[in-house]
Amino acid sequence: MKNILFAILSGILFAISWPTYGFALFIFFAFVPLLFSEFQIRNSSSKWIKLKVFGHAYLSFFIWNLITTYWIYFSTPFGGVFAILANSLLMSTVFLLYHIVATRTGFSAASAFFISVWMIFEKIHLNWDFSWPWLNLGNVFSEYISWVQWYEYTGTFGGTLWILLCNIAIFKAILLFREFKDKGIIYRGILKVGLLILIPITISLVMFYNYEEPKKTINVVILQPNINPYTEKYNTTDTRIGELLLQLSKQSVTDSTDLVLAPETVFADGTQLPNFERSEAVFYGQQISRMKPDLSFLGGVSMFERFQDPAKVRKQSNQIRPNVNDWYDDYNSAFLVRNTIDSTQLYHKSKLVVGVENFPYQSLLKPILGDIMIDLGGTVAMKTTQENREVLRLDESLSTAPIICYESVYGEYVTGYVNNGADFLSIITNDAWWGNTQGHKQHLSYARLRAVETRRYVARSANTGISAIINARGDIIESLGYEKQGTITGKVGLSDEKTFYVKYGNYIPRIAQFLALFIFLFSVVKFKRKRP
Repeated sequence: MKNILFAILSGILFAISWPTYGFALFIFFAFVPLLFSEFQIRNSSSKWIKLKVFGHAYLSFFIWNLITTYWIYFSTPFGGVFAILANSLLMSTVFLLYHIVATRTGFSAASAFFISVWMIFEKIHLNWDFSWPWLNLGNVFSEYISWVQWYEYTGTFGGTLWILLCNIAIFKAILLFREFKDKGIIYRGILKVGLLILIPITISLVMFYNYEEPKKTINVVILQPNINPYTEKYNTTDTRIGELLLQLSKQSVTDSTDLVLAPETVFADGTQLPNFERSEAVFYGQQISRMKPDLSFLGGVSMFERFQDPAKVRKQSNQIRPNVNDWYDDYNSAFLVRNTIDSTQLYHKSKLVVGVENFPYQSLLKPILGDIMIDLGGTVAMKTTQENREVLRLDESLSTAPIICYESVYGEYVTGYVNNGADFLSIITNDAWWGNTQGHKQHLSYARLRAVETRRYVARSANTGISAIINARGDIIESLGYEKQGTITGKVGLSDEKTFYVKYGNYIPRIAQFLALFIFLFSVVKFKRKRP
């Protein structure tokens, strides 16, 4: 029974550390009760040890996932239940791997394996078709941005490493005290863990307070139309949307405005790609951009291209009728209209929401599950992506990253825009699917991490909120609340410098892969030698 209580305690500690309501300090010992539970089960004489370890881990991670991501249920009950159960399962499997290695090696090797394999799990969660990195440990500091200014060198994996090291250090001190009953062990442990926590925070605070604003800036107007995606968005014409955006722009655009930013798929009628230049989206984008010289408009549009040529079929193409050459590609795109140029620039969203915009492992699962795409107010088709992290140019010397919604959760992915020349980050999103819950608040909060990692300003337009301007050290300097219609007017700093993280990406989990493989092979070989 005690072990179950330890598992519950871990789950609660994870949950109450999470943004945007939690206190991040709890994360530094959230694993400890679960690690102690595993240690006691491992050293007991009970049966079904592996099953018990897995069950206790699942209980912890289920509590964490449920409390922090329950809001998915408001957009799709099936998706919410699946995400919570499946992510808890994956986390528990990682913990079971640690248990298996811990039974065959010493404390140091097992701890190193646990740290490494957890980071491998997070890296996989960033890249595979069932990608869901929302609860990657390094995200926990998004509301305590002054603690992690060194993310410009490590990305969020630096935070994951920091958290795991602290948990292991506390766990080791508890085990040593339990064995030797020496209070000096506790005092030394407190000192060691205190330094392990305080030194990175101190370094970060020095960086935080020595931050210098960029010398170059542009003036932006961010539009927040506040259109309900369930009752209005897909039942409103692009013409009516365009008139609303034009009206909002006229209220805020001045002679000094350089960019007007509108949300994801704000034009949602479904424009045919070959006719895009003659669409309502481009027409109203041009109307806004012509309000003053050198003004650009960037917004979101839903588009499709229908075709009958089998040679054009991609793995993300949607077949309209079975066994008939009648297909279409569906796009969630960003477009930019410049006053001085007739043609528009396009970028197609390429990090897709599982089950909503992407059918994972379609060739394997579709024969079993059929068409199981989740309906979010009309979004039921596989989206078509593009390879490059294309930047959109406001002029020949100024570019922005057209980051669409879910893409902003991916640190290394966003560095691709910066490596391609983005001087600032534009995030366009629609966060209304989850209602007024932690979902849209966490999504905004994670954008602050991207600002620190890349040292780029963020201009964020959210259909129903929260729209914001975030500076390059992660401070929210302007915002417009949830379910408020209006605009934000402000300055966005520009930079062409590349941080260490932008240059080298997620190098920490790449190192962890080799370490985990070495320890795992060592534990297997060592175990086989002991067998008679």
